[in-house]
Amino acid sequence: MSDAFFKREGEAYLPQAAGRGPWRDDSLHGRVVIGLCGYELERTHGGPEWMPARLTVDMYRLPDFSPITAETRVIRGGRRIKIVDVELMQGGKSVSRGTAQFLIRGENAPGKTVSPHNWDAPHPDTLPPPPPNQFGGRMWKMRNVSEWFGADNGKRGAWMAEIREMVEGAPLTPFTRVAAAADFASPLANRAENSLGYINTDMTVYLHRLPVGEWIGFEKTNHHATDGVAIGECFLHDTQGPIGSATCAALRQAR
Repeated sequence: MSDAFFKREGEAYLPQAAGRGPWRDDSLHGRVVIGLCGYELERTHGGPEWMPARLTVDMYRLPDFSPITAETRVIRGGRRIKIVDVELMQGGKSVSRGTAQFLIRGENAPGKTVSPHNWDAPHPDTLPPPPPNQFGGRMWKMRNVSEWFGADNGKRGAWMAEIREMVEGAPLTPFTRVAAAADFASPLANRAENSLGYINTDMTVYLHRLPVGEWIGFEKTNHHATDGVAIGECFLHDTQGPIGSATCAALRQAR
Protein backbone atom coordinates (compact mmCIF):
# COMPACT_ATOMS: atom_id res chain seq x y z
CA MET A 1 0.00 0.00 0.00
CA SER A 2 1.22 3.50 -0.83
CA ASP A 3 1.76 6.33 1.65
CA ALA A 4 -1.22 7.13 3.86
CA PHE A 5 -3.30 10.31 3.66
CA PHE A 6 -2.60 11.13 7.33
CA LYS A 7 -0.01 10.35 9.97
CA ARG A 8 -0.91 10.32 13.65
CA GLU A 9 1.12 12.48 16.03
CA GLY A 10 -0.25 12.47 19.56
CA GLU A 11 -3.87 13.61 19.34
CA ALA A 12 -3.38 15.25 15.92
CA TYR A 13 -3.62 13.97 12.35
CA LEU A 14 -0.92 15.30 10.03
CA PRO A 15 -2.07 15.64 6.39
CA GLN A 16 0.26 14.15 3.78
CA ALA A 17 0.91 15.27 0.21
CA ALA A 18 -1.14 12.38 -1.22
CA GLY A 19 -4.33 14.07 0.05
CA ARG A 20 -3.96 17.23 -2.05
CA GLY A 21 -7.23 18.34 -3.64
CA PRO A 22 -8.14 19.68 -7.09
CA TRP A 23 -9.25 23.20 -6.20
CA ARG A 24 -6.12 24.69 -4.56
CA ASP A 25 -2.58 23.42 -4.21
CA ASP A 26 -2.58 24.14 -0.47
CA SER A 27 -5.85 22.37 0.36
CA LEU A 28 -6.97 18.82 1.04
CA HIS A 29 -9.26 16.74 -1.11
CA GLY A 30 -12.82 16.44 0.17
CA ARG A 31 -12.62 12.67 0.07
CA VAL A 32 -9.89 12.55 2.72
CA VAL A 33 -11.90 14.92 4.93
CA ILE A 34 -14.94 12.64 4.70
CA GLY A 35 -12.75 9.60 5.15
CA LEU A 36 -11.12 11.01 8.29
CA CYS A 37 -14.54 11.83 9.79
CA GLY A 38 -15.69 8.28 9.12
CA TYR A 39 -12.47 6.82 10.48
CA GLU A 40 -12.68 8.80 13.73
CA LEU A 41 -16.37 8.07 14.31
CA GLU A 42 -15.89 4.34 13.77
CA ARG A 43 -12.66 4.25 15.82
CA THR A 44 -14.20 5.90 18.85
CA HIS A 45 -17.82 4.70 18.78
CA GLY A 46 -18.19 1.79 16.36
CA GLY A 47 -18.42 -1.89 17.17
CA PRO A 48 -19.40 -5.22 15.57
CA GLU A 49 -22.98 -4.98 16.84
CA TRP A 50 -23.46 -1.48 15.36
CA MET A 51 -24.10 -0.84 11.66
CA PRO A 52 -22.97 2.64 10.51
CA ALA A 53 -26.13 3.27 8.50
CA ARG A 54 -25.57 6.96 7.76
CA LEU A 55 -22.63 9.34 7.58
CA THR A 56 -23.21 13.03 6.84
CA VAL A 57 -20.24 15.39 6.51
CA ASP A 58 -20.53 19.18 6.07
CA MET A 59 -17.46 20.78 4.45
CA TYR A 60 -17.44 24.54 4.91
CA ARG A 61 -13.70 25.34 4.79
CA LEU A 62 -10.95 24.00 2.55
CA PRO A 63 -8.54 22.44 5.06
CA ASP A 64 -4.84 23.11 4.50
CA PHE A 65 -1.89 20.89 5.47
CA SER A 66 -1.64 21.96 9.10
CA PRO A 67 -2.41 19.44 11.89
CA ILE A 68 -6.04 18.39 12.38
CA THR A 69 -7.64 17.43 15.67
CA ALA A 70 -10.96 15.60 15.95
CA GLU A 71 -13.50 16.11 18.71
CA THR A 72 -16.41 13.66 19.07
CA ARG A 73 -19.64 13.99 21.04
CA VAL A 74 -22.39 11.44 21.62
CA ILE A 75 -25.77 13.02 20.83
CA ARG A 76 -27.84 9.92 21.50
CA GLY A 77 -26.49 6.75 23.06
CA GLY A 78 -29.51 4.44 23.05
CA ARG A 79 -29.75 0.65 23.00
CA ARG A 80 -30.74 0.50 19.31
CA ILE A 81 -29.82 3.91 17.87
CA LYS A 82 -26.61 5.85 18.48
CA ILE A 83 -25.89 9.32 17.04
CA VAL A 84 -22.35 10.70 17.26
CA ASP A 85 -20.90 14.00 16.02
CA VAL A 86 -17.28 14.70 15.06
CA GLU A 87 -15.72 18.11 14.41
CA LEU A 88 -12.39 18.56 12.64
CA MET A 89 -10.33 21.53 13.87
CA GLN A 90 -7.30 23.34 12.42
CA GLY A 91 -5.60 26.24 14.14
CA GLY A 92 -8.53 26.67 16.51
CA LYS A 93 -11.06 26.87 13.63
CA SER A 94 -13.70 24.33 12.66
CA VAL A 95 -13.16 23.09 9.09
CA SER A 96 -15.66 20.24 8.85
CA ARG A 97 -18.34 18.46 10.86
CA GLY A 98 -19.70 14.93 10.54
CA THR A 99 -22.50 12.91 12.07
CA ALA A 100 -22.88 9.14 12.08
CA GLN A 101 -25.99 7.16 12.83
CA PHE A 102 -25.19 3.69 14.19
CA LEU A 103 -28.05 1.17 14.24
CA ILE A 104 -28.07 -2.09 16.17
CA ARG A 105 -27.89 -5.16 13.93
CA GLY A 106 -30.69 -7.74 14.05
CA GLU A 107 -33.07 -9.65 11.77
CA ASN A 108 -34.85 -8.27 8.71
CA ALA A 109 -38.60 -7.72 8.88
CA PRO A 110 -40.64 -10.50 7.25
CA GLY A 111 -42.21 -10.18 3.81
CA LYS A 112 -41.12 -9.01 0.38
CA THR A 113 -40.51 -5.41 -0.65
CA VAL A 114 -39.77 -3.80 -4.01
CA SER A 115 -36.18 -2.71 -4.71
CA PRO A 116 -34.47 -1.33 -7.85
CA HIS A 117 -32.96 -3.81 -10.25
CA ASN A 118 -29.36 -4.74 -9.53
CA TRP A 119 -26.69 -2.80 -11.40
CA ASP A 120 -25.62 -4.69 -14.53
CA ALA A 121 -22.11 -3.19 -14.68
CA PRO A 122 -19.23 -5.47 -15.71
CA HIS A 123 -16.97 -6.76 -12.94
CA PRO A 124 -14.11 -4.26 -12.40
CA ASP A 125 -11.48 -6.94 -13.04
CA THR A 126 -12.77 -7.25 -16.62
CA LEU A 127 -12.47 -3.53 -17.40
CA PRO A 128 -9.32 -1.69 -18.60
CA PRO A 129 -7.68 1.10 -16.57
CA PRO A 130 -8.69 4.65 -17.55
CA PRO A 131 -6.39 7.00 -19.49
CA PRO A 132 -3.35 8.02 -17.39
CA ASN A 133 -4.37 11.69 -17.48
CA GLN A 134 -7.81 11.09 -15.91
CA PHE A 135 -7.93 12.91 -12.58
CA GLY A 136 -7.67 10.71 -9.54
CA GLY A 137 -5.27 8.07 -10.80
CA ARG A 138 -2.72 9.17 -8.21
CA MET A 139 -5.23 8.68 -5.39
CA TRP A 140 -7.20 5.54 -6.25
CA LYS A 141 -7.67 2.72 -8.73
CA MET A 142 -10.54 3.29 -11.13
CA ARG A 143 -12.44 1.46 -13.86
CA ASN A 144 -14.94 3.34 -16.03
CA VAL A 145 -18.20 1.45 -16.51
CA SER A 146 -19.23 3.75 -19.37
CA GLU A 147 -17.64 6.55 -21.32
CA TRP A 148 -17.09 9.58 -19.09
CA PHE A 149 -19.44 11.42 -21.42
CA GLY A 150 -21.17 9.27 -24.00
CA ALA A 151 -24.54 9.22 -25.67
CA ASP A 152 -26.13 7.79 -22.53
CA ASN A 153 -24.48 10.08 -19.99
CA GLY A 154 -27.39 9.62 -17.58
CA LYS A 155 -26.27 6.03 -16.94
CA ARG A 156 -22.64 6.90 -16.24
CA GLY A 157 -20.81 4.83 -13.66
CA ALA A 158 -17.42 3.76 -12.36
CA TRP A 159 -15.63 1.40 -9.97
CA MET A 160 -13.11 2.71 -7.45
CA ALA A 161 -10.64 1.03 -5.09
CA GLU A 162 -8.42 2.64 -2.47
CA ILE A 163 -4.64 2.35 -2.76
CA ARG A 164 -3.72 4.04 0.55
CA GLU A 165 -4.47 3.82 4.22
CA MET A 166 -6.46 6.74 5.59
CA VAL A 167 -4.22 6.90 8.69
CA GLU A 168 -0.74 5.40 8.63
CA GLY A 169 -0.60 2.03 10.38
CA ALA A 170 -4.40 1.58 10.49
CA PRO A 171 -5.64 -0.90 7.85
CA LEU A 172 -8.70 0.28 5.96
CA THR A 173 -11.96 -1.00 7.38
CA PRO A 174 -14.94 -1.48 5.05
CA PHE A 175 -16.60 1.64 6.51
CA THR A 176 -13.53 3.86 6.12
CA ARG A 177 -13.14 2.55 2.57
CA VAL A 178 -16.63 3.54 1.53
CA ALA A 179 -16.52 6.84 3.47
CA ALA A 180 -13.36 7.92 1.66
CA ALA A 181 -14.70 6.86 -1.73
CA ALA A 182 -18.13 8.49 -1.33
CA ASP A 183 -16.94 11.95 -2.36
CA PHE A 184 -16.59 10.64 -5.92
CA ALA A 185 -20.38 10.81 -6.23
CA SER A 186 -20.05 14.58 -6.72
CA PRO A 187 -17.74 14.67 -9.77
CA LEU A 188 -19.45 11.65 -11.29
CA ALA A 189 -22.92 13.17 -10.99
CA ASN A 190 -22.12 16.88 -11.41
CA ARG A 191 -19.32 17.03 -14.00
CA ALA A 192 -20.13 18.77 -17.30
CA GLU A 193 -18.71 18.00 -20.74
CA ASN A 194 -15.51 19.98 -20.29
CA SER A 195 -14.81 20.16 -16.57
CA LEU A 196 -16.17 19.96 -13.04
CA GLY A 197 -17.78 23.29 -12.18
CA TYR A 198 -19.22 22.42 -8.77
CA ILE A 199 -17.56 21.90 -5.41
CA ASN A 200 -19.59 19.74 -3.07
CA THR A 201 -20.33 21.25 0.32
CA ASP A 202 -21.51 18.07 1.96
CA MET A 203 -21.86 14.33 1.49
CA THR A 204 -24.36 11.88 2.95
CA VAL A 205 -23.83 8.14 2.69
CA TYR A 206 -26.57 5.65 3.50
CA LEU A 207 -25.58 2.00 3.94
CA HIS A 208 -27.68 -1.09 4.57
CA ARG A 209 -24.53 -3.23 4.68
CA LEU A 210 -20.77 -2.74 4.57
CA PRO A 211 -18.86 -3.40 1.35
CA VAL A 212 -17.04 -6.66 0.70
CA GLY A 213 -13.69 -6.44 -1.08
CA GLU A 214 -11.77 -3.43 -2.34
CA TRP A 215 -14.05 -2.17 -5.14
CA ILE A 216 -16.86 0.40 -4.66
CA GLY A 217 -19.19 0.88 -7.61
CA PHE A 218 -20.85 4.23 -8.36
CA GLU A 219 -24.02 4.26 -10.46
CA LYS A 220 -25.11 7.81 -11.30
CA THR A 221 -28.79 8.28 -10.55
CA ASN A 222 -29.38 12.05 -10.35
CA HIS A 223 -28.08 15.53 -11.12
CA HIS A 224 -29.93 18.86 -11.22
CA ALA A 225 -28.74 22.46 -10.82
CA THR A 226 -30.44 25.86 -10.53
CA ASP A 227 -28.87 29.26 -9.78
CA GLY A 228 -25.46 27.72 -9.14
CA VAL A 229 -26.72 25.16 -6.61
CA ALA A 230 -26.50 21.51 -7.64
CA ILE A 231 -27.45 18.15 -6.21
CA GLY A 232 -25.99 14.81 -7.23
CA GLU A 233 -26.66 11.21 -6.25
CA CYS A 234 -25.23 7.75 -6.91
CA PHE A 235 -26.22 4.26 -5.88
CA LEU A 236 -23.30 2.41 -4.29
CA HIS A 237 -22.35 -1.20 -4.98
CA ASP A 238 -19.66 -3.76 -4.32
CA THR A 239 -19.00 -6.76 -6.55
CA GLN A 240 -21.72 -8.72 -4.72
CA GLY A 241 -24.53 -6.19 -5.15
CA PRO A 242 -26.00 -2.92 -3.82
CA ILE A 243 -24.80 -1.49 -0.49
CA GLY A 244 -26.37 1.99 -0.30
CA SER A 245 -26.24 5.48 -1.78
CA ALA A 246 -24.25 8.73 -1.71
CA THR A 247 -25.87 12.16 -2.09
CA CYS A 248 -24.32 15.63 -2.13
CA ALA A 249 -25.11 19.31 -2.44
CA ALA A 250 -22.69 21.49 -4.43
CA LEU A 251 -21.96 25.11 -5.30
CA ARG A 252 -20.71 26.60 -8.56
CA GLN A 253 -16.94 26.90 -8.29
CA ALA A 254 -14.42 28.31 -10.76
CA ARG A 255 -10.87 27.00 -10.66
